[in-house]
Amino acid sequence: MASPAPQRIVVTGASAGLGRALALAYAGPGVTLGLIGRDAERLEASAAACRVRGATTLTAAIDVRDAAALRDWLMRFDDAASIDLLIANAGAASTLTSAEDWEDLGRTATVVDTNFYGAMHAVLPVLERMRARRCGQVALVASLAALRGMAISPAYCASKAALKAYGDSVRPLLARDGVHLAIVLPGFVKTAMSDVFPGDKPFMWSADKAAGHIRRKLAARRAEIAFPGLLALGMRLLTLLPARLGDAILGGLSYLPRRER
Repeated sequence: MASPAPQRIVVTGASAGLGRALALAYAGPGVTLGLIGRDAERLEASAAACRVRGATTLTAAIDVRDAAALRDWLMRFDDAASIDLLIANAGAASTLTSAEDWEDLGRTATVVDTNFYGAMHAVLPVLERMRARRCGQVALVASLAALRGMAISPAYCASKAALKAYGDSVRPLLARDGVHLAIVLPGFVKTAMSDVFPGDKPFMWSADKAAGHIRRKLAARRAEIAFPGLLALGMRLLTLLPARLGDAILGGLSYLPRRER
């Protein structure tokens, strides 16, 4: 049975891409949206579009890697309007463009700090409040890349796998406190991030289609939301194959950076 629609929602990474589409999917009369992103101008554009649909919006131009600033803002928002749903969506990508390319420590840290620690900076303060209230919902936006690492994006795959592992670990603990956690595993979604991805992008969805799907599944209290179905199935099957065979399949799909001739 679907739960009552959340009225007080926070979305990180809301200035563009899937985050913006999620904000718009939830925007409507009676809804208060807390929108967080790094680009103040684009964030305000997202907020304005949500207000056109009748939502009340509060925005914060914060980098999710700034734990103190993010916690302070989230606590002020929650003091004014207890958060029903937090969508930890903010993320950064890194792809290898050639066989000579490599993710050094700095590049790896940027991706992991944004995708994993950035999510923790948003989620953990809010979970303290939700557990005390014994209600609430959190969605961790990971990726189908969390299911099987790919040579074209090592740091990204690792950060999303960590996010999925964390969510799987705490979900039953939170359930005892009346808090629902969902892990979202999108495939390719048409955004600026996917536009620069150098490999094949099968079964790509629009951001609006993905956001609508996520909203419906969150309303149904799904624990894991993986899409599109065929790509999710393929990624799961890869984990059952011998590692070398899986590597060869992914290499054939252009997920192994090529050497220049």
